[in-house]
Amino acid sequence: MKILTIIARSLLGLTFVVFGLNAFLHFIPMSPPQGLAGDFMKALFVSHYFYVVAVLQIAGGAICLLGRFVPLGLTLLGPVIVNILLFHIFLDTKGLPIAVAVSVVALFLVSRNRQAFSGLLRP
Repeated sequence: MKILTIIARSLLGLTFVVFGLNAFLHFIPMSPPQGLAGDFMKALFVSHYFYVVAVLQIAGGAICLLGRFVPLGLTLLGPVIVNILLFHIFLDTKGLPIAVAVSVVALFLVSRNRQAFSGLLRP
């Protein structure tokens, strides 16, 4: 189980570091979505909110990749993952399988680090 945890942590971290860096360096060409999804993305770019999200992706992904303070990395990535999942549920469903896979990996890592999050669940 330890090896599976390391693989999951590395994949999640690498995914978010790469896509976070892509927001600044544009090395993966992406066509803008159409309709409401395009309007939403345009608002994120025009307001520069997208860059804040990208910094959180890079920071959380790097922390997960390093393997130190993984619960902190998961805490930074949690809201980003929720927003990605909701974006693909409500606005652009073609990326939903990947969003669900990322969510499952993140939930697996949260369950493996549940002792760090136990204080949140106590009454």
